[in-house]
Amino acid sequence: MPIVLIAAFFYLLAGWLVVRRMLVDDGAKAGFWLLTAVSAVVLHGLFHFLAWRQGAGVDLHFFAALSLVGLGMAALTTLYAASGRMGALGVVVFPIAAAALVGYALSAGPATRDLDWRLELHAWLALLAYATLAVAAVLAIMLWLQERALRRHEFRGWVRALPPLTELETLLFRTIAVGFVLLTATLLTGVLFVEDFFAQHLMHKTVLSVLSWLVFGALLFGRWRYGWRGGKAVRWTLTAMALLVLAFFGSKFVLELVLGRA
Repeated sequence: MPIVLIAAFFYLLAGWLVVRRMLVDDGAKAGFWLLTAVSAVVLHGLFHFLAWRQGAGVDLHFFAALSLVGLGMAALTTLYAASGRMGALGVVVFPIAAAALVGYALSAGPATRDLDWRLELHAWLALLAYATLAVAAVLAIMLWLQERALRRHEFRGWVRALPPLTELETLLFRTIAVGFVLLTATLLTGVLFVEDFFAQHLMHKTVLSVLSWLVFGALLFGRWRYGWRGGKAVRWTLTAMALLVLAFFGSKFVLELVLGRA
């Protein structure tokens, strides 16, 4: 539990430092907040590793999966921030990661399973896809807020802290492209490796995941063929992500927390 508290503190501290940097434009603290974020990500991952060792298996129940997605989002955000001006992502992502980690730590305890390597591959691909596309959804919201602020000529500190609009939009579509590849691999491994993939309790999850995949694919095609951008890109991204959240966490919430199924 001390690891959880320290990691959560580092997440919140990193988010606060990002806000301070955006408002005060204090470049001297840039390296410190990045080091704080890296420390939080490392401790977050260490907590999962120790929990899995204690339970002698991989824990992928609802709260564990939520925490792992938060970990993936935080790691990707830190990577983006280290290579450019995307620290503002941390204002949203780091508190989410902290809350997800604390929720996992306070849950009923490890519900580990000794999975076949093929099922583990499918599960890890799914978690990576959800984390990557969740970051894309946050980028889409940032893009929408920035466009609205620029249209209203509201040049506040947080707007100046963001990268140029075209750079943000390019990063959004690159992130979607990576997430789309991961989601494609998730669906393929599900069909190949998961027994009863089209069973009744998985059908709604499969249908929603495929719908999300189609929406993301259509968005990428529209970007390539018709140059889609701006509000249309934001709407399609958030729609596809909403379908994906319902497919995975909506299904897990109902099956595990409501119906009590593993």
